[in-house]
Amino acid sequence: MLIVQKYGGSSLADSGRILSAARRITRLAQQGAQMVVVVSAQGDTTDDLIAAAGQINPRGSAREMDAYMAAGEQLSAGLMAMAIGALGYPAVSLTGWQAGLHTDGVHGNAEIQWLEDSRIRQELEQGRVVVVAGFQGIGPNGDITTLGRGGSDTTAVALAAFLQADMCQIFTDVDGVYDRDPRRYPGATRFGRISYDRMLRLIENGAQVLHDRSVELAKRHGICLEVLSAFTGAPGTLVGPLE
Repeated sequence: MLIVQKYGGSSLADSGRILSAARRITRLAQQGAQMVVVVSAQGDTTDDLIAAAGQINPRGSAREMDAYMAAGEQLSAGLMAMAIGALGYPAVSLTGWQAGLHTDGVHGNAEIQWLEDSRIRQELEQGRVVVVAGFQGIGPNGDITTLGRGGSDTTAVALAAFLQADMCQIFTDVDGVYDRDPRRYPGATRFGRISYDRMLRLIENGAQVLHDRSVELAKRHGICLEVLSAFTGAPGTLVGPLE
């Protein structure tokens, strides 16, 4: 079984949370699953990077911003691979371009076009967990590109589609998809299952648990997504061709 998991920034905010995710990943790998893990930048790293760049050059080129912004996810990938290694299981971190994610080259809002999957397949065949830096790829001219808001979700769905994964799990700070924001409305109802189209309507109305581009990509390729809490271990919400 090939499983793609994605961990958002809040799921990786400190060493304890990284190790908690690493234990979940390692447990599945030890049970025989091939694991591809996509990581976002830790906590507020992306906002901090944007603020720091603004102090240097508020009008920096889109190309240089992409080269700079991709670093946040690369840091997370390295830490996650080291955390899995500390638990005694082999892991390797890959940048978007090392993983073979080729994009259209639009800086700041690129779209993934195809995957050269040989490196990922090679690492999986050697028994390693593959940790991929989300939110990034490589354009036609060899430059680093970033995928825009929610880009790590898109990375995970694209990898699941191109690798024909058996499962794509999105770990976040809520335990599924709700009809309203559960942090603001205590009476919000969690969906056990929801269709792509209804999920997209919720996103249009302000839901932020998934990015619309990732859901559209999942719908196009028929990938069923499972949205789960990184903290509770409770059942989540399945997003797919269910209605």
